[in-house]
Amino acid sequence: MSLQHIEQPSVLGAGIGDNSFGQELVQRGGRAAARFLSRYGVLAGFLALWQVASHAGWVNPAVIPPPDAIIAALWDGIAGGALLDDIAISLQRSGTAFVAAVFVAIPLGLFMGQVRSVERALDPILQVFRQTSALALYPVFILLLGLGEASKVFVIFWATLFPLLLNTIGGVKEVDPKLIEMARVYGASRLTVFRRVVLPGAVPSIFVGLRLSATTALLLLIASEMIGANRGVGFQVMNAQYNFQIPLMFAAIVLLAGLGLVSNYALVLLQRRLCRWSSATAA
Repeated sequence: MSLQHIEQPSVLGAGIGDNSFGQELVQRGGRAAARFLSRYGVLAGFLALWQVASHAGWVNPAVIPPPDAIIAALWDGIAGGALLDDIAISLQRSGTAFVAAVFVAIPLGLFMGQVRSVERALDPILQVFRQTSALALYPVFILLLGLGEASKVFVIFWATLFPLLLNTIGGVKEVDPKLIEMARVYGASRLTVFRRVVLPGAVPSIFVGLRLSATTALLLLIASEMIGANRGVGFQVMNAQYNFQIPLMFAAIVLLAGLGLVSNYALVLLQRRLCRWSSATAA
């Protein structure tokens, strides 16, 4: 048998191996594309239709500019530094109010959820305040605190307080009483029951409240910056509309939506890390 006959099968085998590797890469790429289209296909189709409709004149591009013009305005605002200052100011306002709501709502909610007499006494007034729109109370806050930062931060704090507070109370009340009873039977102290049973059981509901409150903080941020403000992303929306800078107006709106998505995604990641045992960690 010649050397050529000996080497020929190995060459064929290498070719077959390369072919199977290429087929596997194609299959993986196809599965990844299918997952992407199943999740973002509708959004991509909407943006493509928007782009075509604006350039084709189906909609007035002066009123509804195409996505490429909005992206260009967003890039110019960020690269020029103007929007970066507005982002910092807006995040400072909403972040201060959100952190204050967390430090007030979570301890109060945990306390009210465990002490039912306090919860029954405070629930009626909480329900009245919750049903009163924060925007309706904003003029009252302005009268009390002025047009400065205090009224803007407080109206955001007021709106973000109640979703987190009520979800914390609900999370504590939904903890399985049998788990609490079992812990007490095994001699666990009141503090141990709270730390080992009640608090872990309430954490998924607390994160639901955190995500709702983060969204509410950004929504109220826009309204608070449209009245008596001269900086901030919400101010840029109104200022661009007054000056008929429509692409910049849409760019600021897209920026606010992006901030909301980032904050929600960060909370989802934190929830998955802290609640690996819970099925409620799905986004």
